[in-house]
Amino acid sequence: MTDEDFPTTDAWRVFRIVSEFVDGFETMMRIGPSVSIFGSARFLPENPYYQLAIEAAEQITKRGFSIITGGGPGIMEAANKGAQQAKGNSCGLVIDLPFEAKPNAFIDEKYRLSFRYFFVRKVMFVRYAQGYVFLPGGFGTADELFEALTLIQTKKITPFPIYLMGSEYWEGLISWLTDTLIKQGSISPEDMNLITITDDPEVVANGIERHYQRHRAEMNF
Repeated sequence: MTDEDFPTTDAWRVFRIVSEFVDGFETMMRIGPSVSIFGSARFLPENPYYQLAIEAAEQITKRGFSIITGGGPGIMEAANKGAQQAKGNSCGLVIDLPFEAKPNAFIDEKYRLSFRYFFVRKVMFVRYAQGYVFLPGGFGTADELFEALTLIQTKKITPFPIYLMGSEYWEGLISWLTDTLIKQGSISPEDMNLITITDDPEVVANGIERHYQRHRAEMNF
């Protein structure tokens, strides 16, 4: 059934939503311990953050983790490329957008999933991740960052490491969180402990591995 043929009532949409959850769960449950990597779709291979994403994904993959991305170009492509270069699982959770480029060429076919709904896709990112890594990006990257922070802060999910790579890029955000939100009492100072900023791929990979080994029984796998 095509999109044009599919009934548009809210009740019928429930079936489409459920089917996306079922397909996602059935595929992702086979992927094993994973790390979700986020970043801009707009960065070209010559961008230094593109290379940083490759290196980070390679180091994480060498520790036995699969790599999950949004499946698009830019940082997502770089992370999937790094996973394949390190001979690991490379997953792409592709969102159906009218202006988005085709999925990148470095996704394992068996771990390529397409989603109509952002919120279903978000569940797949967080449900199967033992860590989140954020490279520079735009609204979508920021959305995923604050969603993860909110879920951990409110104890809706088991805490996992959150790394920001590209320290210069994130300086303004960190200053705003510290100088405005903490000062105004919107968040607590200890909430900043949920974030680690580094430009070293090995620091990221080792930190996620240590956390996973310590908390393995509490996590998904």
